[in-house]
Amino acid sequence: MDIPPPPDLGGRPQQPYGQAPYGPPAGPPYPGGPQVPYQRWPGAYSPYSRPPVNGFAIASLVLGILCFVPAVGLILGLVALAQIAKKGERGKGLAIAGSILSVVGIVLLVLAVATGGARDFMDGFREAARDARNSSGFPVDKGECFNVPGGKLEGAEYAYQVDTVPCASRHDGEVFASFRVNHDSYPGDSELIHLAEKKCVDLQAAYVLDTWVDWGDAQINYFVPDRDTWRQGDRGVTCLFGDAEEKRTLKGSFRRDGTNLDADQLAYLKADKALYDAYGTEPDTENFEDDLPGHKEWAGRVDKGLAEQARLLRAHDWPAKADAGVTALIDAIEQNREQWQKASTAKDADAFSEYYVPAQRHISGKREAAARKPLDLATTSPRDATPGGDGESHEDDGGGAGAAV
Repeated sequence: MDIPPPPDLGGRPQQPYGQAPYGPPAGPPYPGGPQVPYQRWPGAYSPYSRPPVNGFAIASLVLGILCFVPAVGLILGLVALAQIAKKGERGKGLAIAGSILSVVGIVLLVLAVATGGARDFMDGFREAARDARNSSGFPVDKGECFNVPGGKLEGAEYAYQVDTVPCASRHDGEVFASFRVNHDSYPGDSELIHLAEKKCVDLQAAYVLDTWVDWGDAQINYFVPDRDTWRQGDRGVTCLFGDAEEKRTLKGSFRRDGTNLDADQLAYLKADKALYDAYGTEPDTENFEDDLPGHKEWAGRVDKGLAEQARLLRAHDWPAKADAGVTALIDAIEQNREQWQKASTAKDADAFSEYYVPAQRHISGKREAAARKPLDLATTSPRDATPGGDGESHEDDGGGAGAAV
């Protein structure tokens, strides 16, 4: 007899035979087996992720290698070491290396400043930059001497045939300066020549500080771009000393500046320049009557130039061998000033001439030569700077008013 199934009482539905019930099993598949814990994402310092490298350590190493502001590299290195110790970050070796390199950079910087190496480097850098800006078609650099075929400094073509030679040998020319022409378009031949004449004369005074240099047959020349080379980018004017007689009689360099003069020579020539800058402003008119006010003003400027010359000579600490000569020169300068002061207040041309003649004796004086000799400076004044033009100095040995300097 068949027995019916029990009625549905709302319980769990019966599963077909052979199937597991719904839901997870009541326990592990194997009693006593290991339980699998909940896995979190690995943290910053778990075995699956290494600590980051400290950024300050990297920056310190980079600055240390480049020797760029080494003090900053050292500071960053110390900051990095402190942070690494506190946070457990990586990069300790980088920070130490950066700090050491920064310390080396600081030491080198201090040595460079102390020995003048930094200044020399910057001077060389500026000169190189200046040469690049002032690049000219002339192939000889400042301070160099050269020869040209036939000795003629004429035409643009000779620039391509120059032969650089030692200044100690006979030569046709010496380059003493160059400068760039700042024009948007070609200014024309006459404008370039006028600019070269004016600028080269000014630059010559900085190259040759000694007013007693014997120029011989030398003249100031210049090499300027033409219209064709201007189109090719040439904007440089080259200033040079050339042999006016085309006989290659130039020998030795005219250069007298900080590159080949010592501190005592520079001090003397700086004082000498204060006078000759004032003296060089003499009016063009030779006759005092034609421009007496102009000549009187000029005499006043010369008096001030003499005062500045004496001041600069007193301010320098001269070596024992030159002290007596410089002291005698200062005394003579003060005596000579009296004549220039009187000339600056002269009532007429005759009175001006009366004071002007003895006042002129400060040029090519024996006291100047005596002060120059122990300094190894030229002791013979150029012929065109000597009153009378005979190459001899005109002094009053009495030592009174108007005595030669």
